[in-house]
Amino acid sequence: MNNKRLIGLTVCTSLALSGCQALTGYNQIDDADDIRSSAQTLEPVAGEINIACKGTYHCEIVQIDKTPIVSADSHEPIDPTMLTAMRSVDTDTKKPFSNRIQTTIEPDITPLASKTAIKIVPLSVSNIEGLTNYYLRIKPGKHEVQVNFYPENNIGYIERFAVIHEFTQSGSYELRAYRKKLNTTKGSLLENAPPSPLCVDLTFNSRLQRRFCKQADSARQGEFVESNALETL
Repeated sequence: MNNKRLIGLTVCTSLALSGCQALTGYNQIDDADDIRSSAQTLEPVAGEINIACKGTYHCEIVQIDKTPIVSADSHEPIDPTMLTAMRSVDTDTKKPFSNRIQTTIEPDITPLASKTAIKIVPLSVSNIEGLTNYYLRIKPGKHEVQVNFYPENNIGYIERFAVIHEFTQSGSYELRAYRKKLNTTKGSLLENAPPSPLCVDLTFNSRLQRRFCKQADSARQGEFVESNALETL
């Protein structure tokens, strides 16, 4: 392989690393989104769901339910047998007066063999050199997903996010991290000094389903708390 390379329940916790969060990390999230390499289209196989993460320099689905997925140390799939094989596909160039065939690399889309089967599929080149972004193919159902987000170009700075959700409809689900835009026209300079909070949106087929944002108050500082996604649109 090329080395360049989401609570039906009200449950959501952050296992954020201790210490201050650098303002530069939040400023860079949108920049990372802008420069992210183009990814393949997530076309779910009938009767299955895709779960992907994006929005920071790098992100990894480290666990789903009780099954470890991507190692936080090696940043590669823990169980190589779950990794989807890539295959060469010949396609017509569709150019006038041309009979040439173009070869592309696509993932094997053989349907999952069982209700508990999991496939890890390479999605795109990461914005952190040497890493790969992966997505999951699983069967619909209630799942707990744990994700590591990397807001900076630094594998030592991790924001950990976990969510339990009813992934009941076949299709593509995405967990996207971003910094919330704050109204900086009110309040003092000191009040506006803290970094904008990190938020995570859960979407289904590109439609917003749920939203979680980090809290700055002392009682719930550092936690991702769910908000009314429709009211915040």
